[in-house]
Amino acid sequence: MATLSERADAIEHEMSMELERRAAERRPIRSPIYVSGIYDPASPRHDMFDALADGKTFLMGPDPRIPPMPEKPTLMDFFRLRLGYTAHLLQSAKLARDSGQDEKVVLACLLHDISVIGFISGDHGYWGAQMVEPYVDEEVSWAIRAHQILRFFPDPSVGYEYPEAYIKYFGADFTPEPYIHEAYARIKDHKYYMTGRLICLNDYYAFDPNVTVDIEEFEDIIGRNFRQPAEGLGYDHSPSAHIWRTMNMPTRAL
Repeated sequence: MATLSERADAIEHEMSMELERRAAERRPIRSPIYVSGIYDPASPRHDMFDALADGKTFLMGPDPRIPPMPEKPTLMDFFRLRLGYTAHLLQSAKLARDSGQDEKVVLACLLHDISVIGFISGDHGYWGAQMVEPYVDEEVSWAIRAHQILRFFPDPSVGYEYPEAYIKYFGADFTPEPYIHEAYARIKDHKYYMTGRLICLNDYYAFDPNVTVDIEEFEDIIGRNFRQPAEGLGYDHSPSAHIWRTMNMPTRAL
């Protein structure tokens, strides 16, 4: 039989938890970005509070449900152990390589959607460029950022038309936001324009379910063109290290 003091403590604890739950309903503890890919971001899901109520602690390290990463992870490790659907990136890089493109173009194609399959989809060209900027030549990161813009604008001189798939995906009446048009006006005459456009060309046809490409095919190109930090991606204190750490341990509470 619980003592009066123990019962009072239990009631106080439950009242505190209820207060936190109600506060969270007004101001969710997780940002919409964190949950909106799986759950309705407006719904009151508060798994953290449920865990505390069960006497558990928050996860503040690697998630045991996903493969462990090496102590000093490399780009190859992220391809093997953390990124999602890599087939598209690998096919895109293979198309660029097989058509005789420069290694910088091949690497740009290999990394152009790395944000989509590793971090976040919205503004993926901008996020992807930020992720790799400390480790690649300026031309590569610029092209990754630019391809997000260029894909919406045809360039008949190189045989690139507005993708029919976009009509299916986004609707026939879809028009990119004003910032997309403004960015295009700024970059269409840039010295690296064609590198960004080549990503688009090798992007559109890289969805063949019958083609299998292994990341090992590009190990030499990565070695020559990606400046792998000795400390491991995420631990080199670069401006984008925090993004790689997030992908490494995506379910840390803080």
